[in-house]
Amino acid sequence: MKLLVVEDDGLLNNTLCYNLSAAGYTVDAAMTKAAAVSFCEAQNYDLIVLDINLPDGNGFDLCEKIKERRPDTAVIFLTANDMEGDMLKGFELGADDYVTKPFPISVFRKKVSALLTRIQKQTGGDCYTDSTLSINFSEMTATLAGEPIIFTPMEYRLLKVLVRNPQVVLTRQVLLEKLWDADENFVDEHALTVAISRIRRKIEIDGLQYIKTVYGMGYMWIGGLKK
Repeated sequence: MKLLVVEDDGLLNNTLCYNLSAAGYTVDAAMTKAAAVSFCEAQNYDLIVLDINLPDGNGFDLCEKIKERRPDTAVIFLTANDMEGDMLKGFELGADDYVTKPFPISVFRKKVSALLTRIQKQTGGDCYTDSTLSINFSEMTATLAGEPIIFTPMEYRLLKVLVRNPQVVLTRQVLLEKLWDADENFVDEHALTVAISRIRRKIEIDGLQYIKTVYGMGYMWIGGLKK
């Protein structure tokens, strides 16, 4: 999933981006309202981590613009203020959570993970979407950068197993067993290798990597990280 961190404190911005990237998310960083607006005009984000006090404006105004353009974008406010009025204003604008500085990074990561998991469940467990790739497993349709993309039935089943287990190393044996159960037909090692290769050729464009090979173990879905 794609995240944008908008925070004018360089150290905190770098720390948040590093930890969120390590958790498997694709993360962009902005230190001003103007930079954040440029990012949001160029692409969509699943979650924006937004500081209220920015050098060229405030996060409340930015949140309002973001929600007007894409209401389903999640927002977590960061602020040094813990006043009830500020919190209420943030929630009225559609914020999903509110974190007062300073805060433990481990707790913040848990908040982000819980929020994004809830969003995925609300948007339907049979779909996958990020800023580039969208897959509807029920309808067996998919788009990449807005253009239709064709997967075989086996490729859809393999993708479904992978995206339902993000950041988890799935051994070849586990994948073979799951594909066999789903299709009620035997899937051999060669067919799995070919399917992984074909999926990569179809979706890993512009330096994005979705499937990571963990040598000696198996494969892991990492959700469109830059190579």
